[in-house]
Amino acid sequence: MLVLRLLNVVAPAYFLCISLVTFVLQIFLFIPSMFRDPSTTPLFSPALLHGALFLFLSANALGNYILVIHSSPEDLGKGLNLGKGAEVVADWMDGSRSPGSALPSTHFCRLCARVTQRHDHHCFFTGNCIGSRNMRNFIMFCLYTSLACLDSLVAGMAYISATLSMSFANPLAFLTLLPHSISQFFSGALLSSEMFVILMLYLWLGIGLACAGFCCHQMLLILRGQTRYQVRKGMVVRARPWRENLQEVFGKRWLLGLLIPVLNVGSDYHSHKEK
Repeated sequence: MLVLRLLNVVAPAYFLCISLVTFVLQIFLFIPSMFRDPSTTPLFSPALLHGALFLFLSANALGNYILVIHSSPEDLGKGLNLGKGAEVVADWMDGSRSPGSALPSTHFCRLCARVTQRHDHHCFFTGNCIGSRNMRNFIMFCLYTSLACLDSLVAGMAYISATLSMSFANPLAFLTLLPHSISQFFSGALLSSEMFVILMLYLWLGIGLACAGFCCHQMLLILRGQTRYQVRKGMVVRARPWRENLQEVFGKRWLLGLLIPVLNVGSDYHSHKEK
């Protein structure tokens, strides 16, 4: 438990550090290198469009990240009127009842010390549980993080290609880039800044693929009307049309959430809570 609590603190700091390094490299290294002559750069030049795209992806990723943290799990004993829910939470707190006797679709997380309605999993990179309140923001966070990493990967490869005068036309060029660069770095033929960018390329690739895969897996569970916690515990869920499952998570204003970071407005969860 101590290791998990430590990871719950270190992982968000690690993610924010990677995000800051990515932002600095894009703004102060990759994008300026695209401007050959700033005085004659047209309004809709590729460099300006790339900068605007990166800022859009970064703003959505960071905005949804903040909303995931802001939308904390519910305290069923105070916030919701679920009859015996408060008694169940009290039993969990004093340890007299096991989490297996929880109400349907709820779970008590010892790291958060709260109960999450429609619990999915505990995300260490946000230090928060993912449930009905922040599921949509978490999916948008994963989506835009993967896109921002892909954008940084392409920009970084273009920078390395121009700096080192190498081509990535051969698919094996990227796979052999790291070992070849390590040998050049220790021989003094490669600068430390260039080596750092090459290491970041592989980090962006790993984070982008992980976030994209997790987002696709999460969407598949949502279409089925399930959560990871329910699948792990072997819980049977009521079969419903996939449109209803999507609307329960993304709400009626789903298009707004694709463009700007917003809370889960219009979802069935909030409508039930207001009633």
